[in-house]
Amino acid sequence: MYDLTGFQRDLLYVIAGQDEPHGLAIKEELERYYEKEIHHGRLYPNLDTLVDKGLVEKGEKDRRTNVYSVTRRGTRELEARREWENQYVDLD
Repeated sequence: MYDLTGFQRDLLYVIAGQDEPHGLAIKEELERYYEKEIHHGRLYPNLDTLVDKGLVEKGEKDRRTNVYSVTRRGTRELEARREWENQYVDLD
């Protein structure tokens, strides 16, 4: 996960936190977080990067809508990231 941008990591977290979200649902969640519009030209190439890296799977809900889910590898990467963060930030 060290080679992902912050935006790509945020995409991965949003996908992991939802049940097979489609692109628009991911976009809306990130827009709430960033408090600004996320353009399709930024969203979909970064989603494709996560798919290419084997962290996310892309499936079809219907002919026009893709859904995304985190792979086992993606889950392991998220867990490793959380462990790494916990070394430096203890919120208890």
